[in-house]
Amino acid sequence: MGRDKALVELGGIRLIERVIERFAPQVSPLAINANGDPSRFAGYGLPILADDEPDTGPLGGILAGMRWAQSLPGNPDFIATVPVDTPFAPTDLVAKLDAGRDGQSRIVIAASGDRDHPVVGLWPVALADALAEWRLTAKSHGVRAFIAASGFTVVHFPQPERGPDPFLNANTPDELAAAAGWLDPARLG
Repeated sequence: MGRDKALVELGGIRLIERVIERFAPQVSPLAINANGDPSRFAGYGLPILADDEPDTGPLGGILAGMRWAQSLPGNPDFIATVPVDTPFAPTDLVAKLDAGRDGQSRIVIAASGDRDHPVVGLWPVALADALAEWRLTAKSHGVRAFIAASGFTVVHFPQPERGPDPFLNANTPDELAAAAGWLDPARLG
């Protein structure tokens, strides 16, 4: 979008604020994965986690989250992730992903319609060392390659009859405009 996507506004509210509003009640504690100057997020009062190597894709952020989780009291078994450009993520996302793992320690990702969303997921913290090694040695740093090699489960989320795809991405000005159209209560019925 030619600027920091997290700070782009949708209906007068920054994308990061929309995601925090939907995601914070589902997890504790919450952190932001971001590279660059962390002071731009200082007002949110959340830890800012940088990738081990910038510009290497979402796995860097997932690994940063896992390493952070390893330092937390209580040693959480999982981290949950959602991209900042997903303003309509379900408010029960983490609970449904957790239920989808059936008590197993495995990666669980979300899907809607005919697409999966591998960055929207629940990640076992125990995979941190394997992910770090993957990032050093794998030919592909793509999320799909890592989850395929590690094993994963998919939880399908229904597309609302009247409403946006719960994982609608606002990556471009056109997609942002489409997302803004879903903010109109009359359109949602």
